[in-house]
This record gives sequence, C-alpha cells and structure tokens, in this order.
Amino acid sequence: MVRIVYEPQDTRAAAYDGNREVGKCTYSESEALWIIDHTFVDDAYNGQGIAGRLVAELVDQARDAGVKIVPLCPFAVKEFDNKEEYADVRHSK
Repeated sequence: MVRIVYEPQDTRAAAYDGNREVGKCTYSESEALWIIDHTFVDDAYNGQGIAGRLVAELVDQARDAGVKIVPLCPFAVKEFDNKEEYADVRHSK
C-alpha cells in the first residue's frame, strides 16, 4: 500500500511503498503562496492515482496553512482545472 507523507522540511509531499520513495510533488513557497513546480511518479506505479493523491495532500496542507497555490507543473494544472473543490486554494491572477 502506497502511503502519502507531507514533508514540509523538503517542501513536498512524497509517496512511499514501504521505505521506497515512488513519487513526489514539490513546491516552492513565498509569504502566502505555494507554487507546485513538479509532480513525479515512478513508471512502475503509473495509473494508480498516486500523482492525484500527492497534489491533494498539498491542497489539504495549503488549506491548513492558509496559503494559496499556483499550479505550475502540467499535472497540477490539469488537476486544478478539473477539480472545482480546489478553487478555494487556487491563486487568482
């Protein structure tokens, strides 16, 4: 079972299968803004929804922290475009 772990010290959410890292979603931060800049999942784990779970974890953490997100990486942009429930944390231009 793949578990998702928020690792604020590394500005990312990571996916682990046991002790093996199989995915990550990274962001950079400023005062009240996170920029999701990269989402990656090991090819052997594609199609399991892990990338979506990684973005969802960062969305949950951003809500808790009271910050907005700018989705920059193509996968995060697609997730934010397709999920109305992320509108509250999406930074408006």
